[in-house]
Amino acid sequence: MKIGCPKEIKPQEFRVGLTPNAAHEAVVHGHEVMIETGAGIGAGFEDDAYVEAGARIVPDAETVYGEAEMIVKVKEPQPGERKLLRRGQILYTYLHLAADPELTRELLATGVTAIAYETVTGRGGGLPLLAPMSEVAGRLAPQTGSWALQKANGGSGVLMGGVPGVRPANVLVLGGGVVGTAAARVAVGMGASVTVLDLSVQRLSYLDDIFMGHLITQFSDKATLNDLLPSTDMVIGAVLIPGAATPKLLKREHLSLMRPGSVLVDVAVDQGGCFETSRPTTHQDPIYEVDGIIHYCVGNMPGAVARTATIALNNATMPLMLNLADKGWKRACAEDEHLLHGLNMHDGKLTYHAVGEALGIESVEGSTLIAA
Repeated sequence: MKIGCPKEIKPQEFRVGLTPNAAHEAVVHGHEVMIETGAGIGAGFEDDAYVEAGARIVPDAETVYGEAEMIVKVKEPQPGERKLLRRGQILYTYLHLAADPELTRELLATGVTAIAYETVTGRGGGLPLLAPMSEVAGRLAPQTGSWALQKANGGSGVLMGGVPGVRPANVLVLGGGVVGTAAARVAVGMGASVTVLDLSVQRLSYLDDIFMGHLITQFSDKATLNDLLPSTDMVIGAVLIPGAATPKLLKREHLSLMRPGSVLVDVAVDQGGCFETSRPTTHQDPIYEVDGIIHYCVGNMPGAVARTATIALNNATMPLMLNLADKGWKRACAEDEHLLHGLNMHDGKLTYHAVGEALGIESVEGSTLIAA
């Protein structure tokens, strides 16, 4: 199979879909790999490293999309890239369709076969292709939030760890999954007073055990949230419903309960966001203010640490990429129900129910397309 990796063009996205190591593995499997020139530079991978791995460097994205049978990316195709996709081509990347009706409809019109990293499931449960970036984003959230808390950035001027005689920041994490656990770990390490809310008592028990009393766990309900917000300096939104739009846990009226200069970090903004007042921002212009509350809503947070994030992502995505290339998408999905869950569309048909429900688009079962 001809595998193509274009340079990411989303603003301040420095990750790349394939590392030289991943490209080498594909070549060893007998596939042809083409990389757009400069695609890996943001993550610290020069063109020469890909050439040494056996890949071919091509001059532009048009060549990659024009020749490749499978496109391997990091982020969803941007408007200029969507017109380069074609029927019968495999697109293997993050999509987050439920938050973007325009993207969904334009991709459906191309007829592309789209495998979304974020909906592939794991044999032991969870979302194995989303987990590495959730881990990265979760660990970044307290760091970016602490920067936003600085007075020069519009924040309240509270130091995460405080100092002797002065209390630390109160950090509230909404969701105790991969993102929330990673965020809590770093926030606790920074010396903050951390509370995690979740609907699963079993998950809260797990977090209480692994943190050994270094954070507070509480069951998530509206009254608890209202009680905590007045004393909270930072809220980290870490809730995910696989493939679907994120529920709005904080409404605009909740902002009036918080102290001016408090910070909201919405890690789920690429799925629509946990906060009613969230809107996607970029690394270049990451924050904005609503009713005195600072919002950090960068949709590709792991892009800030592109090398770490790219390697972590490829560790997870490469085996399934090879499976798709070795067997073709139909056989690969037929033999692996977890990969089948990653199929979001094929030949103009939407195959992920949660996306269809969120956007009002009819969907079909992916398994029926495999048999066709």
